[in-house]
Amino acid sequence: MSQQQHEAVYTTDEYGRPFIILREQAKKTRSHGVEAIKSHILAAKTVANIVRTSLGPRGLDKILISPDGEITVTNDGATILGQMEVEHQVAKLLVQLSKSQDDEIGDGTTGVVVLAGALLEQSESLLDRGIHPIRIADGFDRACAVAVQELDRISDLVEYSKENTENLLKTAMTSLGSKIVSKEHQQFAQIAVDAVLSVADLERRDVPFDLIKVDGKVGGSLADTKLIKGVLIDKDMSHPQMPHTVRDARMAILTCPFEPPRPKTKHKLDITSVEEYNKLRDYEKEKFADMIKRVKDTGANLVICQWGFDDEANHLLMQNDLPAVRWVGGPEIELIAIATQGRIVPRFEDLTKEKLGKAGLVREVTFGTTRDKMLVIEECANTRAVTIFVRGSNKMIVDEAKRALHDAICAVRNLVVDNRVVYGGGAAEIASSVAVARAADEIPSIEQYAMRAFATALDAIPLALAENSGLSPIETLTDVKSRQITEKSPQLGIDCAGRGENDMRKQFVYDPLISKRQQYLLATQLVRAVLKIDDVIVTGAAED
Repeated sequence: MSQQQHEAVYTTDEYGRPFIILREQAKKTRSHGVEAIKSHILAAKTVANIVRTSLGPRGLDKILISPDGEITVTNDGATILGQMEVEHQVAKLLVQLSKSQDDEIGDGTTGVVVLAGALLEQSESLLDRGIHPIRIADGFDRACAVAVQELDRISDLVEYSKENTENLLKTAMTSLGSKIVSKEHQQFAQIAVDAVLSVADLERRDVPFDLIKVDGKVGGSLADTKLIKGVLIDKDMSHPQMPHTVRDARMAILTCPFEPPRPKTKHKLDITSVEEYNKLRDYEKEKFADMIKRVKDTGANLVICQWGFDDEANHLLMQNDLPAVRWVGGPEIELIAIATQGRIVPRFEDLTKEKLGKAGLVREVTFGTTRDKMLVIEECANTRAVTIFVRGSNKMIVDEAKRALHDAICAVRNLVVDNRVVYGGGAAEIASSVAVARAADEIPSIEQYAMRAFATALDAIPLALAENSGLSPIETLTDVKSRQITEKSPQLGIDCAGRGENDMRKQFVYDPLISKRQQYLLATQLVRAVLKIDDVIVTGAAED
């Protein structure tokens, strides 16, 4: 009997009927949740390992091939994960993690995924030691609070103004160091800083992103990229004989088509005689003449129209010396209205002189030997609107340069919003890791194991940076960490550029504090969510 007690558990169900749980089954029941968490961790680690090699200035790029064969070459974490076909549910959470970092901060999308992957990897060994997932999650939360506190302590204030942009420039260059545009990163960093300062309200620490438009055209080299103080639209004048340049432009910005009004209901018009046809033609001519008169009466000398217009309207516009641009998209129409301080007019009857947009110069620009033309609106009434015009040898480079500029603009924006920085090259992670490990020694509960695991996970960032730079990872990290502790200098990091200098302050490798803090918080939140999932249930269709 005693032997049986070792092997089986006797119990009863809710109706008092006895049944037996074998010891082996009981063990399986307990371990089922842990095994499920481990399978989730494996999926997340796989995704994190894909982007791990893209981290840092020497990180490698990935080629992404879409279902229709289109190629994207990038090392931007959010782009790689966003375009990957991911089946596993937890892997999808990592994709959303990088997207939320991209939406909120705009930079650090690779780092946040690598950190989340490292935290999940560490939690796997803690699960093997029998620590409950919730205790691990609680320990990670405590460790994250210590790490964020340490970031605040080691952060430095950077001074900047519209005249003194040196620190903003260094932050933008740090962001661009790992991108495909690194060959021209001084020029691109300057463009990003100029664009942000053109639209920023430094007193309110506000950067309205909708005033910065990034456009690109294949042809030319990256060095031909420039900042235009105004709006650039991929359109030309609707008639080749219209003037290609309009000075002191007064624009009628229309969202109504240049054509006679039609009945809203379904209609059928039967024309059975020449008189009726002439009558209809005269009606249309009269309507066209009325529309053009309304525009001319306001003093407008350029029409920007969201819709198209037929050849007759085009011919009449040209005869009346009224240059026009047609098929201008909704976002461009809005940007033109903001830049020229004009009003978007939905009906000809509403058009007045006060609603016209004003710009000093509107001109067509052509490219090389192609017939491609674009319209540049400069010297706008609202001088804050700017456009970055990216050039590149092929579409892939233009697209990646746009993504790189987005990250650099976001990095500069973050510094305008909060001008505290921590140092890159893994310096902030090493300092946080040391602080968390020190705090873990003072905690008597089981959570100290989770805190030490968090400290080890933070080391994954400098390890990946060293590995991607061709250095010996463990040796380099140990050396930098011991120097940080003995010299009490949290700005020491991995020398990715091989300049023989570990002081990131001297190398000018800056990261905005809010970007780094967000990485820690988002990664910890995601890991807590994953550790609390012990099963995946596919919900079926509801029963009738």
